[in-house]
Amino acid sequence: MGKDKLRRFAEIENFGNVLQLDAGKPYKGAWSKELFKNDNPVVLELACGKGEYTVNLARLFPDKNFIGIDYKGNRIWRGAKTAIEDGVNNVAFLRIQIENLLDYFAPGEVDEIWITFPDPQPQLSREKKRLTSPRFLEKYKVLLRPGGFVNLKTDNDGLYAYTAEKIDELSLKEHVNTADLYHSEFADEVLSIKTYYEKKYLADNKNINYLKFSFQ
Repeated sequence: MGKDKLRRFAEIENFGNVLQLDAGKPYKGAWSKELFKNDNPVVLELACGKGEYTVNLARLFPDKNFIGIDYKGNRIWRGAKTAIEDGVNNVAFLRIQIENLLDYFAPGEVDEIWITFPDPQPQLSREKKRLTSPRFLEKYKVLLRPGGFVNLKTDNDGLYAYTAEKIDELSLKEHVNTADLYHSEFADEVLSIKTYYEKKYLADNKNINYLKFSFQ
């Protein structure tokens, strides 16, 4: 592991807005009350990477609590540090494996889920690792409040098509479906938040897919 990664891992140990592994379990069912000291809704970004989307959502919606989730601490470091430096207090980061979500959040505790540019896991043998596979969708169904939304932004046409197929197969409620977000009517202030990688995709003239759906 490089020196920068080691430094970042050491530094996030002292960040008040980062919880790692079992340290997050005591907050199950009480994230807003115990961590954020309010009664505001909880929104998750899964596979948040450097946390750009998490932090920018938190800036736009100070009346909500945002938690970015990823397993790679050296990536989380960037978003957590930005939030601290800029005084964005309604954001936190949780370093866990996403498949363990149900150990950290109570049924109905989450208001909304964002999945922004995840690894598409294109190999058929890795379908279960796709964050919109039935295996994960079942977890989201438990965590979300009634009527809560899942949002997927991806440059990967295969993952977009796969997710749209699962929405149909499982009779989920589709709210928005576009294969070209920035040439659609849906590109509002929220959906126009751009991560570092999204900017690169757009510079290469790649289309951005977006799906919004719920379980009711």
